[in-house]
Amino acid sequence: MENFHGTTIVCVKKNNQVAMAGDGQVTLGHTAIKHTAKKVRKIYGDKVMVGFAGATADAMTLFDKFEAKLEEFRGNLSRASVELARDWRTDRVLRRLEALLAVADSESMFLISGSGDVLEPDDNVIAIGSGGSFAQAAAKALSKYSDLSAEDVVKESMKIASEICIYTNENTTVEVLNINE
Repeated sequence: MENFHGTTIVCVKKNNQVAMAGDGQVTLGHTAIKHTAKKVRKIYGDKVMVGFAGATADAMTLFDKFEAKLEEFRGNLSRASVELARDWRTDRVLRRLEALLAVADSESMFLISGSGDVLEPDDNVIAIGSGGSFAQAAAKALSKYSDLSAEDVVKESMKIASEICIYTNENTTVEVLNINE
């Protein structure tokens, strides 16, 4: 069986807003088989956003594990991220999962990987997936050189990525956290 490929997730914090967007395309080999997948979600009482790139079943497992970590550490995003990465790297079953997570709340954002990485960007922009580098470049430029809101930056970044990456489409899901709500 061929592997599922591709996705683009981008997250931006700008002014009083954090926004995360993900495309809706699911690909099997060289064929797009779904166009409206939802790869970005709000969890923990709509206070945390999570986006995934990778195998869908693996990502759903990681969503559940991450949400449990958030509950365990009472919403502490940093601690939940580190503990998930530790478990992901050391657990015999979890370490076989092939996915990346982008997570954010009103204060922080992280990229979490199965190799134990918990990376916090220097510039309030994070992106993952096959079109992640395209979306990240666009988001950095739009954040720095425009007056667009975080929501509009992720929308435009996803549009640009979808024009370049064959594994990314324009059917995006956007989630927004307004800071000081």
